[in-house]
Amino acid sequence: MRIRKTLWSNDAEPIIVIMVILLVLGTINVFSSSFVLSTIDYETPYHFLIRHTIWLGIGLIAFLVCRRINYRRWRNWMPMLLMVMLVSLAAVLVVGNSVNGAKRWLGVGAIAFQPAEFAKLLSLMLAAAVLASQIKRGKEISVVNLQYGIIAVMAGLTELEPDLGTAAIICGVPLIMSVVAGMNVMKIVRMGAVVLAGVVGLIFLQPYRLNRIKIMLDPWSDAQGIGYQTVQSLSTIGSGGFWGMGLGDGVSKYEYLPEAHTDFAFAIFCQEHGYVGALMVFLLFALMIFFCVRIANRAEDEFGQILATGIMLLILGQALANMAMVGGMFAVVGVPLPFISYGGSSLLVTMIAMGILLNICDHGHKPQPKFASKQSDSEEKKDKEERPSLHLVK
Repeated sequence: MRIRKTLWSNDAEPIIVIMVILLVLGTINVFSSSFVLSTIDYETPYHFLIRHTIWLGIGLIAFLVCRRINYRRWRNWMPMLLMVMLVSLAAVLVVGNSVNGAKRWLGVGAIAFQPAEFAKLLSLMLAAAVLASQIKRGKEISVVNLQYGIIAVMAGLTELEPDLGTAAIICGVPLIMSVVAGMNVMKIVRMGAVVLAGVVGLIFLQPYRLNRIKIMLDPWSDAQGIGYQTVQSLSTIGSGGFWGMGLGDGVSKYEYLPEAHTDFAFAIFCQEHGYVGALMVFLLFALMIFFCVRIANRAEDEFGQILATGIMLLILGQALANMAMVGGMFAVVGVPLPFISYGGSSLLVTMIAMGILLNICDHGHKPQPKFASKQSDSEEKKDKEERPSLHLVK
Protein backbone atom coordinates (compact mmCIF):
# COMPACT_ATOMS: atom_id res chain seq x y z
CA MET A 1 0.00 0.00 0.00
CA ARG A 2 1.31 3.43 -0.98
CA ILE A 3 0.82 6.33 1.43
CA ARG A 4 0.59 9.84 0.00
CA LYS A 5 0.97 12.72 2.40
CA THR A 6 -0.28 16.09 1.22
CA LEU A 7 -0.88 19.34 3.05
CA TRP A 8 -4.13 20.00 1.16
CA SER A 9 -6.99 17.66 0.34
CA ASN A 10 -7.68 19.59 -2.90
CA ASP A 11 -6.40 22.59 -4.86
CA ALA A 12 -9.22 24.84 -3.66
CA GLU A 13 -7.96 24.95 -0.07
CA PRO A 14 -4.58 26.63 -0.74
CA ILE A 15 -6.25 29.12 -3.10
CA ILE A 16 -8.70 30.09 -0.34
CA VAL A 17 -5.90 30.44 2.21
CA ILE A 18 -3.85 32.64 -0.12
CA MET A 19 -6.90 34.72 -0.98
CA VAL A 20 -7.80 35.26 2.69
CA ILE A 21 -4.24 36.31 3.55
CA LEU A 22 -4.16 38.80 0.66
CA LEU A 23 -7.59 40.17 1.60
CA VAL A 24 -6.50 40.72 5.21
CA LEU A 25 -3.28 42.41 4.08
CA GLY A 26 -5.24 44.50 1.60
CA THR A 27 -7.82 45.65 4.13
CA ILE A 28 -5.12 46.67 6.60
CA ASN A 29 -3.20 48.46 3.84
CA VAL A 30 -6.31 50.28 2.58
CA PHE A 31 -6.84 51.80 6.01
CA SER A 32 -3.17 52.57 6.58
CA SER A 33 -2.73 54.21 3.16
CA SER A 34 -6.00 56.16 3.16
CA PHE A 35 -6.68 57.46 6.66
CA VAL A 36 -4.79 60.71 6.06
CA LEU A 37 -6.68 61.53 2.85
CA SER A 38 -9.92 60.33 4.42
CA THR A 39 -9.46 62.63 7.41
CA ILE A 40 -8.70 65.65 5.20
CA ASP A 41 -11.54 65.12 2.71
CA TYR A 42 -14.23 63.50 4.88
CA GLU A 43 -13.27 64.47 8.44
CA THR A 44 -13.07 60.82 9.47
CA PRO A 45 -10.18 58.37 9.05
CA TYR A 46 -12.56 55.47 8.33
CA HIS A 47 -14.33 56.64 5.14
CA PHE A 48 -12.39 54.47 2.69
CA LEU A 49 -12.11 51.58 5.15
CA ILE A 50 -15.89 51.48 5.59
CA ARG A 51 -16.50 51.55 1.84
CA HIS A 52 -13.83 48.90 1.29
CA THR A 53 -15.41 46.69 3.96
CA ILE A 54 -18.84 47.02 2.33
CA TRP A 55 -17.46 46.05 -1.06
CA LEU A 56 -15.53 43.20 0.55
CA GLY A 57 -18.75 41.89 2.11
CA ILE A 58 -20.52 42.07 -1.26
CA GLY A 59 -17.53 40.40 -2.87
CA LEU A 60 -17.52 37.51 -0.39
CA ILE A 61 -21.22 36.90 -1.04
CA ALA A 62 -20.58 36.98 -4.81
CA PHE A 63 -17.63 34.60 -4.33
CA LEU A 64 -19.77 32.06 -2.44
CA VAL A 65 -22.61 32.30 -4.96
CA CYS A 66 -20.34 31.96 -8.00
CA ARG A 67 -18.60 28.97 -6.48
CA ARG A 68 -21.97 27.19 -6.28
CA ILE A 69 -22.92 27.99 -9.90
CA ASN A 70 -21.75 25.41 -12.43
CA TYR A 71 -19.21 27.29 -14.55
CA ARG A 72 -20.72 25.88 -17.78
CA ARG A 73 -23.95 27.81 -17.15
CA TRP A 74 -22.17 31.10 -17.77
CA ARG A 75 -22.06 30.21 -21.47
CA ASN A 76 -25.87 30.18 -21.57
CA TRP A 77 -26.06 33.62 -19.98
CA MET A 78 -23.41 35.13 -22.27
CA PRO A 79 -25.77 36.90 -24.75
CA MET A 80 -27.67 38.66 -21.98
CA LEU A 81 -24.48 39.62 -20.11
CA LEU A 82 -22.91 40.98 -23.29
CA MET A 83 -25.95 43.11 -24.05
CA VAL A 84 -25.96 44.58 -20.54
CA MET A 85 -22.21 45.20 -20.71
CA LEU A 86 -22.27 46.98 -24.07
CA VAL A 87 -25.14 49.21 -22.94
CA SER A 88 -23.31 49.99 -19.68
CA LEU A 89 -20.05 50.87 -21.44
CA ALA A 90 -21.90 53.13 -23.84
CA ALA A 91 -23.87 54.73 -21.00
CA VAL A 92 -20.63 55.63 -19.21
CA LEU A 93 -19.62 57.83 -22.13
CA VAL A 94 -22.95 59.67 -22.01
CA VAL A 95 -24.04 59.89 -18.38
CA GLY A 96 -20.99 58.59 -16.51
CA ASN A 97 -19.44 60.38 -13.56
CA SER A 98 -16.41 62.42 -14.61
CA VAL A 99 -13.33 62.25 -12.35
CA ASN A 100 -10.01 63.87 -13.30
CA GLY A 101 -11.22 64.34 -16.87
CA ALA A 102 -12.21 60.70 -17.41
CA LYS A 103 -15.67 59.15 -17.48
CA ARG A 104 -15.34 55.66 -16.02
CA TRP A 105 -18.07 55.35 -13.39
CA LEU A 106 -21.82 54.84 -13.43
CA GLY A 107 -23.63 56.04 -10.33
CA VAL A 108 -26.54 54.10 -8.86
CA GLY A 109 -27.70 55.94 -5.74
CA ALA A 110 -24.77 56.28 -3.37
CA ILE A 111 -22.84 53.52 -5.18
CA ALA A 112 -20.62 54.10 -8.21
CA PHE A 113 -19.13 51.23 -10.18
CA GLN A 114 -16.89 50.79 -13.21
CA PRO A 115 -18.47 48.72 -16.02
CA ALA A 116 -15.03 48.33 -17.63
CA GLU A 117 -13.88 46.25 -14.65
CA PHE A 118 -16.66 43.75 -15.32
CA ALA A 119 -15.81 43.81 -19.03
CA LYS A 120 -12.39 42.35 -18.14
CA LEU A 121 -13.97 39.18 -16.78
CA LEU A 122 -16.68 38.95 -19.42
CA SER A 123 -14.15 39.25 -22.25
CA LEU A 124 -12.10 36.28 -21.06
CA MET A 125 -15.26 34.22 -20.48
CA LEU A 126 -16.35 34.94 -24.06
CA ALA A 127 -12.88 34.08 -25.35
CA ALA A 128 -12.85 30.81 -23.36
CA ALA A 129 -16.20 29.83 -24.88
CA VAL A 130 -15.15 30.37 -28.50
CA LEU A 131 -11.67 28.85 -28.06
CA ALA A 132 -13.11 25.76 -26.37
CA SER A 133 -15.58 25.39 -29.23
CA GLN A 134 -12.78 25.61 -31.80
CA ILE A 135 -10.72 23.00 -29.97
CA LYS A 136 -13.66 20.64 -29.52
CA ARG A 137 -14.53 20.82 -33.22
CA GLY A 138 -10.93 20.33 -34.25
CA LYS A 139 -10.72 23.75 -35.89
CA GLU A 140 -7.60 25.85 -36.08
CA ILE A 141 -7.40 28.49 -33.34
CA SER A 142 -8.41 31.89 -34.71
CA VAL A 143 -9.36 35.28 -33.32
CA VAL A 144 -11.02 36.46 -36.52
CA ASN A 145 -14.62 35.87 -35.47
CA LEU A 146 -17.68 37.61 -34.06
CA GLN A 147 -16.79 36.91 -30.44
CA TYR A 148 -13.39 38.55 -30.62
CA GLY A 149 -15.01 41.39 -32.56
CA ILE A 150 -17.32 42.01 -29.60
CA ILE A 151 -14.30 41.95 -27.28
CA ALA A 152 -12.66 44.58 -29.50
CA VAL A 153 -15.81 46.74 -29.27
CA MET A 154 -15.75 46.53 -25.46
CA ALA A 155 -12.08 47.49 -25.46
CA GLY A 156 -12.79 50.36 -27.85
CA LEU A 157 -15.58 51.77 -25.68
CA THR A 158 -13.28 51.56 -22.67
CA GLU A 159 -10.50 53.36 -24.54
CA LEU A 160 -12.92 56.24 -25.24
CA GLU A 161 -13.36 56.91 -21.49
CA PRO A 162 -10.25 57.17 -21.83
CA ASP A 163 -8.70 54.15 -20.08
CA LEU A 164 -6.01 52.52 -22.20
CA GLY A 165 -4.75 50.30 -19.36
CA THR A 166 -8.12 48.60 -18.81
CA ALA A 167 -8.79 48.45 -22.56
CA ALA A 168 -5.46 46.66 -23.02
CA ILE A 169 -6.48 44.06 -20.42
CA ILE A 170 -9.93 43.55 -21.97
CA CYS A 171 -8.34 42.86 -25.35
CA GLY A 172 -4.94 41.52 -24.30
CA VAL A 173 -5.93 38.67 -21.99
CA PRO A 174 -8.19 36.97 -24.61
CA LEU A 175 -5.39 37.27 -27.19
CA ILE A 176 -2.89 35.64 -24.84
CA MET A 177 -5.47 32.93 -24.14
CA SER A 178 -5.62 32.15 -27.87
CA VAL A 179 -1.83 31.75 -27.94
CA VAL A 180 -1.85 29.44 -24.91
CA ALA A 181 -4.71 27.44 -26.47
CA GLY A 182 -2.47 26.52 -29.40
CA MET A 183 -2.66 29.18 -32.12
CA ASN A 184 -0.51 28.64 -35.20
CA VAL A 185 2.91 30.33 -35.05
CA MET A 186 2.37 32.37 -38.20
CA LYS A 187 -0.98 33.59 -36.90
CA ILE A 188 0.71 34.61 -33.66
CA VAL A 189 3.27 36.63 -35.63
CA ARG A 190 0.57 38.36 -37.69
CA MET A 191 -1.56 39.03 -34.61
CA GLY A 192 1.45 40.41 -32.77
CA ALA A 193 2.22 42.80 -35.63
CA VAL A 194 -1.38 44.07 -35.70
CA VAL A 195 -1.47 44.52 -31.92
CA LEU A 196 1.86 46.34 -31.92
CA ALA A 197 0.71 48.68 -34.67
CA GLY A 198 -2.53 49.36 -32.79
CA VAL A 199 -0.75 50.10 -29.52
CA VAL A 200 1.72 52.44 -31.21
CA GLY A 201 -1.15 54.22 -32.94
CA LEU A 202 -3.06 54.70 -29.70
CA ILE A 203 0.06 56.01 -27.96
CA PHE A 204 0.74 58.61 -30.64
CA LEU A 205 -2.96 59.51 -30.75
CA GLN A 206 -2.66 60.98 -27.26
CA PRO A 207 0.65 62.84 -26.73
CA TYR A 208 0.55 62.43 -22.93
CA ARG A 209 0.88 58.66 -23.38
CA LEU A 210 4.09 59.08 -25.35
CA ASN A 211 5.36 61.37 -22.62
CA ARG A 212 4.63 58.66 -20.04
CA ILE A 213 6.71 56.18 -22.05
CA LYS A 214 9.61 58.64 -22.18
CA ILE A 215 9.30 59.43 -18.47
CA MET A 216 9.32 55.71 -17.66
CA LEU A 217 12.89 55.57 -18.99
CA ASP A 218 14.02 58.56 -16.92
CA PRO A 219 11.41 59.78 -14.41
CA TRP A 220 13.88 62.20 -12.79
CA SER A 221 14.02 64.24 -16.01
CA ASP A 222 10.67 65.74 -14.98
CA ALA A 223 10.47 64.83 -11.31
CA GLN A 224 8.02 67.65 -10.52
CA GLY A 225 5.84 67.06 -13.57
CA ILE A 226 4.90 63.90 -15.44
CA GLY A 227 7.47 61.82 -13.57
CA TYR A 228 6.27 62.92 -10.12
CA GLN A 229 4.25 59.79 -9.32
CA THR A 230 7.01 57.42 -10.42
CA VAL A 231 9.71 59.30 -8.52
CA GLN A 232 7.59 59.44 -5.37
CA SER A 233 6.71 55.75 -5.72
CA LEU A 234 10.37 54.72 -6.02
CA SER A 235 11.29 56.94 -3.08
CA THR A 236 8.46 55.42 -1.07
CA ILE A 237 9.59 51.86 -1.76
CA GLY A 238 13.25 52.64 -1.11
CA SER A 239 12.57 54.41 2.18
CA GLY A 240 11.02 51.24 3.57
CA GLY A 241 14.33 49.46 3.60
CA PHE A 242 14.52 45.78 4.49
CA TRP A 243 12.09 45.64 7.42
CA GLY A 244 9.91 48.68 6.67
CA MET A 245 8.93 51.68 8.76
CA GLY A 246 6.17 49.81 10.54
CA LEU A 247 2.42 49.52 10.10
CA GLY A 248 0.83 52.97 9.88
CA ASP A 249 4.19 54.78 10.07
CA GLY A 250 4.70 55.32 6.35
CA VAL A 251 5.09 59.01 5.52
CA SER A 252 4.39 59.09 1.77
CA LYS A 253 0.63 58.88 2.28
CA TYR A 254 0.77 62.39 3.78
CA GLU A 255 -0.09 63.79 0.35
CA TYR A 256 3.36 63.05 -1.09
CA LEU A 257 2.29 60.08 -3.21
CA PRO A 258 -0.90 60.55 -5.31
CA GLU A 259 -3.36 57.63 -5.41
CA ALA A 260 -1.60 56.08 -2.40
CA HIS A 261 -4.57 53.86 -1.55
CA THR A 262 -5.49 52.81 -5.11
CA ASP A 263 -3.00 52.33 -7.94
CA PHE A 264 0.06 52.93 -5.73
CA ALA A 265 -1.12 51.03 -2.65
CA PHE A 266 1.71 48.53 -3.06
CA ALA A 267 4.28 51.33 -2.68
CA ILE A 268 2.82 52.22 0.73
CA PHE A 269 2.80 48.52 1.63
CA CYS A 270 6.52 48.29 0.77
CA GLN A 271 7.32 51.41 2.78
CA GLU A 272 5.64 50.08 5.89
CA HIS A 273 6.58 46.39 5.58
CA GLY A 274 9.87 46.64 3.71
CA TYR A 275 11.35 44.20 1.24
CA VAL A 276 10.31 41.35 3.51
CA GLY A 277 6.65 42.27 3.13
CA ALA A 278 7.02 42.78 -0.62
CA LEU A 279 8.65 39.36 -0.96
CA MET A 280 5.79 37.77 0.96
CA VAL A 281 3.27 39.26 -1.49
CA PHE A 282 5.37 38.05 -4.44
CA LEU A 283 5.45 34.53 -3.02
CA LEU A 284 1.69 34.51 -2.38
CA PHE A 285 0.96 35.43 -5.99
CA ALA A 286 3.55 32.90 -7.20
CA LEU A 287 1.84 30.16 -5.20
CA MET A 288 -1.48 31.24 -6.63
CA ILE A 289 -0.05 30.79 -10.14
CA PHE A 290 1.07 27.26 -9.24
CA PHE A 291 -2.34 26.18 -7.97
CA CYS A 292 -4.19 27.93 -10.82
CA VAL A 293 -2.14 25.86 -13.28
CA ARG A 294 -3.06 22.69 -11.37
CA ILE A 295 -6.74 23.62 -11.49
CA ALA A 296 -6.52 24.28 -15.24
CA ASN A 297 -4.79 20.93 -15.81
CA ARG A 298 -7.44 19.04 -13.87
CA ALA A 299 -10.44 20.86 -15.36
CA GLU A 300 -13.20 18.60 -16.64
CA ASP A 301 -13.38 20.02 -20.17
CA GLU A 302 -11.69 22.42 -22.58
CA PHE A 303 -13.90 25.33 -21.53
CA GLY A 304 -12.91 24.87 -17.90
CA GLN A 305 -9.22 24.61 -18.80
CA ILE A 306 -9.19 27.79 -20.87
CA LEU A 307 -11.41 29.74 -18.49
CA ALA A 308 -9.21 28.85 -15.49
CA THR A 309 -6.15 29.93 -17.47
CA GLY A 310 -7.86 33.20 -18.41
CA ILE A 311 -8.73 33.97 -14.79
CA MET A 312 -5.13 33.28 -13.81
CA LEU A 313 -3.89 35.63 -16.54
CA LEU A 314 -6.36 38.33 -15.48
CA ILE A 315 -5.56 38.37 -11.76
CA LEU A 316 -1.86 37.63 -11.87
CA GLY A 317 -1.28 39.71 -15.00
CA GLN A 318 -2.75 42.73 -13.25
CA ALA A 319 -0.57 41.99 -10.23
CA LEU A 320 2.60 41.93 -12.32
CA ALA A 321 1.59 45.07 -14.25
CA ASN A 322 0.83 47.00 -11.05
CA MET A 323 4.04 45.95 -9.33
CA ALA A 324 6.05 46.86 -12.43
CA MET A 325 4.31 50.23 -12.61
CA VAL A 326 4.91 50.96 -8.93
CA GLY A 327 8.54 49.88 -9.31
CA GLY A 328 9.11 52.23 -12.25
CA MET A 329 9.53 49.42 -14.80
CA PHE A 330 6.24 50.17 -16.58
CA ALA A 331 4.36 53.29 -17.61
CA VAL A 332 1.78 54.68 -15.18
CA VAL A 333 -1.58 53.12 -16.09
CA GLY A 334 -4.72 52.58 -14.06
CA VAL A 335 -4.17 48.92 -13.17
CA PRO A 336 -4.94 48.02 -9.53
CA LEU A 337 -3.18 45.35 -7.51
CA PRO A 338 -5.76 42.60 -6.90
CA PHE A 339 -6.80 42.18 -3.25
CA ILE A 340 -4.48 45.00 -2.13
CA SER A 341 -5.57 48.20 -3.89
CA TYR A 342 -8.70 50.11 -2.91
CA GLY A 343 -11.46 49.84 -5.51
CA GLY A 344 -14.92 48.37 -5.11
CA SER A 345 -15.55 47.27 -8.70
CA SER A 346 -12.09 45.74 -9.04
CA LEU A 347 -12.43 43.84 -5.77
CA LEU A 348 -15.90 42.55 -6.66
CA VAL A 349 -14.76 41.32 -10.09
CA THR A 350 -11.75 39.62 -8.52
CA MET A 351 -13.95 37.81 -5.99
CA ILE A 352 -16.37 36.70 -8.73
CA ALA A 353 -13.44 35.38 -10.77
CA MET A 354 -12.11 33.46 -7.76
CA GLY A 355 -15.53 31.92 -7.19
CA ILE A 356 -15.69 30.73 -10.81
CA LEU A 357 -12.12 29.39 -10.58
CA LEU A 358 -12.92 27.31 -7.49
CA ASN A 359 -16.09 25.98 -9.13
CA ILE A 360 -13.90 24.75 -12.00
CA CYS A 361 -11.71 23.13 -9.35
CA ASP A 362 -14.72 21.49 -7.66
CA HIS A 363 -15.82 19.94 -10.97
CA GLY A 364 -12.32 18.92 -12.02
CA HIS A 365 -10.63 15.57 -11.95
CA LYS A 366 -9.82 14.68 -8.35
CA PRO A 367 -6.30 13.61 -7.38
CA GLN A 368 -5.77 10.21 -5.81
CA PRO A 369 -6.81 9.92 -2.15
CA LYS A 370 -4.12 10.15 0.52
CA PHE A 371 -4.33 6.42 1.24
CA ALA A 372 -4.66 4.49 -1.98
CA SER A 373 -3.24 1.38 -3.54
CA LYS A 374 -1.06 1.91 -6.57
CA GLN A 375 -2.96 1.74 -9.86
CA SER A 376 -1.98 -0.86 -12.33
CA ASP A 377 -0.46 0.29 -15.62
CA SER A 378 -3.67 -0.54 -17.49
CA GLU A 379 -5.80 1.47 -15.04
CA GLU A 380 -3.49 4.48 -15.31
CA LYS A 381 -3.60 4.30 -19.10
CA LYS A 382 -7.40 4.11 -19.08
CA ASP A 383 -7.62 7.08 -16.71
CA LYS A 384 -5.43 9.18 -19.01
CA GLU A 385 -7.51 8.25 -22.07
CA GLU A 386 -10.75 9.33 -20.36
CA ARG A 387 -9.43 12.79 -19.49
CA PRO A 388 -9.69 15.61 -22.07
CA SER A 389 -6.50 16.46 -23.92
CA LEU A 390 -4.65 19.29 -22.21
CA HIS A 391 -4.15 22.04 -24.77
CA LEU A 392 -3.18 24.70 -22.25
CA VAL A 393 -0.38 23.51 -20.01
CA LYS A 394 2.15 21.03 -21.32
